[in-house]
Amino acid sequence: MRDKMPCCRRGRFALAAAADGIGATMTMASLSFCDRPSPNHAERGEPPNLRPVDTLVLHYTGMQSAAAALDRLCDPAARVSSHYLVEEDGAIWRLVAEARRAFHAGISYWQGDTDLNRFSIGVEIVNPGHEWGYRAFPEAQMAAVEALCRDILARHPVPPHRVVGHSDIAPDRKSDPGELFDWPRLARAGIGLWPPPRPDAALGRGRGVGVVARTAALADLARIGYPVAVGSEEVALAAFQRRFRPQRWDGLLDRETCERLRDVRMAVEAAQAAEAARRGARVN
Repeated sequence: MRDKMPCCRRGRFALAAAADGIGATMTMASLSFCDRPSPNHAERGEPPNLRPVDTLVLHYTGMQSAAAALDRLCDPAARVSSHYLVEEDGAIWRLVAEARRAFHAGISYWQGDTDLNRFSIGVEIVNPGHEWGYRAFPEAQMAAVEALCRDILARHPVPPHRVVGHSDIAPDRKSDPGELFDWPRLARAGIGLWPPPRPDAALGRGRGVGVVARTAALADLARIGYPVAVGSEEVALAAFQRRFRPQRWDGLLDRETCERLRDVRMAVEAAQAAEAARRGARVN
């Protein structure tokens, strides 16, 4: 099996950095791809059941190497794929055309929708994952992910509340891209949601809540989009925490998680209202 994939090593992704006196800001200078077509794809559907792409799903590969992940995503016997794969050095592979359904989400649910492969774009991000030595995502990789997401959103009207991780849409079986993924960075770039945590939020960590607060919190969890069912609340809460309270993801509903749920639910509702307003403006 290959350890290196040299066709993506030069000239495939370039960023320019400019010091602004406080830190460095990154601007996209060029974005290009290596192509390795995967045979694992299908039609997205037929009218009237054909739905425009409105969801972006981010994954980690969870395999020991990029080469192994790429081989699996292109193996016809595996029946799995994604539209893109981003390596740790920032190289980007294009595997399935965006007009086609890739097989990345599996059994999934978000905001009342199931079978998210029908109307989503899937991006696999190379990382060994929790089974093989989960680690932070390098700067070059995150810069490439950010630029790729911007590129995708320029073509597809994906609202912020429908930029999700695999664990968001399948919390009972997935944990990627995990608690080390830099969701705040993407939100600052206009990709997804990240309401700022409250300054004193950690004071509520580990502190119990009453029945009324628990009921409201679980309603917020469902309103955000997570699948919430009797007996599976802790699984969905852990997925929420991995993304929005990554310091602790035990699935327990403490006061900090309740407050974070409320803030994220309000951000989702604000994004949905803004989306509805934009649609109304286009109609008028």
